[in-house]
Amino acid sequence: MTATYDCSVDSQLLAGMRLARGAIARGELVVIPTDTVYGVAADAFNAEAVARLLDAKGRDRTSPPPVLIPGIPTLDALASEVPGPVRELVAEFWPGGLTVILHAQPSLQWDLGETRGTVALRMPANPIALELLSETGPLAVSSANLSGMPSATTAAAAAEMLGDSVTVYLDGGAAGEAYAPIGERPGDTSSTIIDATGLAEDGGTLRIVRAGVISREQIAAVVGEELLAPAPGGPRADDAASESPTPAPGDDGADAAIS
Repeated sequence: MTATYDCSVDSQLLAGMRLARGAIARGELVVIPTDTVYGVAADAFNAEAVARLLDAKGRDRTSPPPVLIPGIPTLDALASEVPGPVRELVAEFWPGGLTVILHAQPSLQWDLGETRGTVALRMPANPIALELLSETGPLAVSSANLSGMPSATTAAAAAEMLGDSVTVYLDGGAAGEAYAPIGERPGDTSSTIIDATGLAEDGGTLRIVRAGVISREQIAAVVGEELLAPAPGGPRADDAASESPTPAPGDDGADAAIS
């Protein structure tokens, strides 16, 4: 039976976290607060659970969910390589509203959908999400909304859209309040997604594939504007990396692409 737990009440927080852990272990779905928006979470290593997540949102395998992680050691465990500029960015913006697409470890036993060997990773700045992640391990997390609908910033909004497809709703209050709503839609507090797979090539660049709460200017201040592919509508880049076919996985922020 679906239930919502108010995490501002200690007894409900303890009960909700216990039931959320159990639901994840059984391959069921849980809605969690993040620092950007609410996300619907599943065990990243359970293919049936990931398929259930996509079905609940009305998506197919061409929109693979990103993976939320509890810290930098998990980044190194899941990505085959973490380039220096990416380390600089996560040092500056994690935990927080930056999602990074990297090449995944080829030995990983998971099926997130049609990822083309990549994975989108983020460490959220939310204590409830981080506590759950520390106990469950990496979670596939997409925005807690139906495909095409606005991202949910409250547990109630998520429940209205996802209903009993989710076993447990953890209510951590309004999400996204720590950020200016500068995403691609009015009022959007979704995370910024950058594709770093192009850095594997000589002269490769970082590509912002979804604008969100971490601005291009903030990213350039860390890695330099010359390392960023031109923004859409700007001058065409000379290198192939700026035209990378890597898909933007479904994020916990906007329906086009986490938490």
